[in-house]
Amino acid sequence: MFQRKVLHTILVICAVWLSAPRCVRAQQSYAVITQNGVPMKTRDGITLRSDIYRPRADETFPVILMRTPYDKSVGWAAAPAYQVATHGYVVIVQDVRGRYESEGEWYPFRHESADGYDAVEWAAALPFSNGKVGMTGGSYVGATQLLAAIAHPPHLAGICPVDTASNYHDGWTYQGGALEQWFDQNWTTQLATNTLWRLIAKNTNALLGAPTLPLANYPAFNYPALPAGADSTAQLAPYYLDWLAHPDYDAYWKQFSIEEHFSDIRVPALHIGAWYDIFLTGTLRNYMGIKARGGTEAARNGQRLLVQIGGHAGFGRHIGDVEFGDEAIRFPSTEVLLAWYDYLFKGAENEFADASKPVHVFVMGENAYRQESDWPPPQAKSIRYFLHSAGSANSLRGDGGLSPAPPKKETPDKFTYDPANPVPSIGGSLCCDAEHYEPGPRDQRAAENRDDVLVYSTKALAEDMEVTGPVTLELWAKSSAVDTDFTAKLVDVSPAGLATNLTDGILRVRYRDSQEKPELMNPDQIYKISVDLWATSNVFKKGHLLRLEVSSSNFPRFDRNLNTGAVQATSREFVSATNTILHDAEHPSALWIPVIPAGAAAP
Repeated sequence: MFQRKVLHTILVICAVWLSAPRCVRAQQSYAVITQNGVPMKTRDGITLRSDIYRPRADETFPVILMRTPYDKSVGWAAAPAYQVATHGYVVIVQDVRGRYESEGEWYPFRHESADGYDAVEWAAALPFSNGKVGMTGGSYVGATQLLAAIAHPPHLAGICPVDTASNYHDGWTYQGGALEQWFDQNWTTQLATNTLWRLIAKNTNALLGAPTLPLANYPAFNYPALPAGADSTAQLAPYYLDWLAHPDYDAYWKQFSIEEHFSDIRVPALHIGAWYDIFLTGTLRNYMGIKARGGTEAARNGQRLLVQIGGHAGFGRHIGDVEFGDEAIRFPSTEVLLAWYDYLFKGAENEFADASKPVHVFVMGENAYRQESDWPPPQAKSIRYFLHSAGSANSLRGDGGLSPAPPKKETPDKFTYDPANPVPSIGGSLCCDAEHYEPGPRDQRAAENRDDVLVYSTKALAEDMEVTGPVTLELWAKSSAVDTDFTAKLVDVSPAGLATNLTDGILRVRYRDSQEKPELMNPDQIYKISVDLWATSNVFKKGHLLRLEVSSSNFPRFDRNLNTGAVQATSREFVSATNTILHDAEHPSALWIPVIPAGAAAP
């Protein structure tokens, strides 16, 4: 039962097409013809199967293609596909290679460029297609779009990637050099279920489509305690072992990276992301990267960005512990999809037609959407809030402070990071099992009461302050270990004391200068490091505090640094580390935040 619940969660998250109740457009215009299991041959002879939903009419229509590893025939795909088809589109939902009804071997990312190219061109040549093909989908289904786009199939005319990454090393499998342990393990476990049934079918001539088989332990790929028998692991998820074997950003990752190929993307794109989404930074990087380096002027000018609330952390008015109101569901997914392709393929003058304001951002605190001329908003001013204390910033009981005033002579803050007792993950950009670890905005005071968490807060704000854009922490730090992690979290604290997380980040210090060439630390040597907290948009209301948490673990969202410098995937030995944050005139540790000046927000 638990396996089914988790798989259902993943499917719902990835269904960009799922409509909110208030989704209403023009009355349905076309009856729909459905064809199931339609075969397509790839260039290397593999048969991929698709379900096709098309208007019952003697004319041709644009195609919207979705290529998924999550089963094309389930209701989350079928019902919205049918709905979209009634509006004058051919909708094709295809199982990617090695998944469900499609032949071949499943290996994430490896075949999606070539297979995506072939699928686009096949779809364009169908007798009921007018030759224009767009793509859509979220999470991995966003990856299938971007990887197809870098191969630039001639008939691909637009994409709509939702809540997906730009680099499958940093931002999918790792972040700041640390393994995205919770996501990697439970996602891999779920994908391995269908792989296991395919192996059973292959060896017993059984039919595919068996019910979900609970694996022995969940997550099954709980490194460093991998499933017994390397052979079985290699059969079910060889890619997971490859991920562990390639912690650095090397040639293995560069073959898949969208960021390495922004100049190969030649089509308009609507990038949809969300605050608290696990792939938020990928959405922002894809928008900015293609806008700056896309392969054609039309592609560069054709990028649009919509940043909602929730993403993989959930959909609706209520995310985590926070009620965001009716405005949070202003852009239901099927409505957005139709609006995008009505603009792109049918010339509709709608919210995506204004190229001067290509960005829609949900501003938390105000709980309203705002259009911007670009991302990051050009009117944002980057301001430093310096860390202060008398050497006792440990926990809520400490004396840590934040202010724009530079430090002078101050005592450093120290804490002990013990890998056997890591700081637990509380909310944030978690995926994809809310039953065990709830994502989104959550009260952080349980973590802030620990002595291995440094807490720095401003005084109560005298007026509202909007922070919209990328957030970065510059630290002057040292450690007794040869390697350790530093984590950071931006928090909005209400007058009642509720500490709500906004965004966070992590850095494995061996990757302080490069994710390609790690370098261990010299114990007790001072280093200037930067922790990327990604981005947010939030109005800190009058009377609230802006808070920064600094520690060295966020588990199980990220794997625990063992502090030894050994290979993380195979080592069992660990040591505790004494980690120190300096904040004085020579070492001015500071949080960089993008503040929108009062009255400067775009209308």
